Amino acid sequence: MHGLGDLEAAVMGVLWREQQSLKVRDVLDRLGGERPRAYTTVLTVLDNLHRKAWVNRELRGKAFWYEPAVTRAEAAARALRQVIASSGDPEAVLLQFAQSATDREFDLLRKALSTRRTKP
Repeated sequence: MHGLGDLEAAVMGVLWREQQSLKVRDVLDRLGGERPRAYTTVLTVLDNLHRKAWVNRELRGKAFWYEPAVTRAEAAARALRQVIASSGDPEAVLLQFAQSATDREFDLLRKALSTRRTKP
């Protein structure tokens, strides 16, 4: 995910997949991967994600429980917004995307734009 390191993106993937609050140990157990991770590494990553407003945390007893602060779709839209803004020519990027969109994507965009126009 744009704006996240590899391990941060993997941790967010776990939280989005599980769709429930998790403790550090739960995230660590679900991470998998080629090499084992240290508990303190995952704790640091979750703390950083909390500081960056990617996750919310709640103290229950002696442990923090973490959950995503944004949905996967919101995070992807945020990343897209950053790419468009940094392109140097946002209008050209949007036009190129619209021209290359599949029929389904085009229909979704049309529906979203029509809904946006009707909102006060």
